Amino acid sequence: MKWTTLVLLAALGHFQYKLWVGKGSYEDVAQMEQRVRTRVASNQILQLRNNALAAEVADLQSGSDAIEEIARTDLGYIAQGEIYYRLVKPAE
Repeated sequence: MKWTTLVLLAALGHFQYKLWVGKGSYEDVAQMEQRVRTRVASNQILQLRNNALAAEVADLQSGSDAIEEIARTDLGYIAQGEIYYRLVKPAE
């Protein structure tokens, strides 16, 4: 009877240790859930960026308006017959 009690207490201690400290413990699970929440937030941001890029690609494939807009903003494109005015603030 004494040995069985000792063996059962040792087993209980071992399982309690694994529950609180070992791999798969409460703290380990909480850290893993935090990592999952961080990854989900990161993935949502990347998904929004991918959606914006996909929309831009679709615009570029469908017509020349998007190409002209990019040329205007990035390259300073001026179309035939347009007048370009540049307003510069005076130096203080």
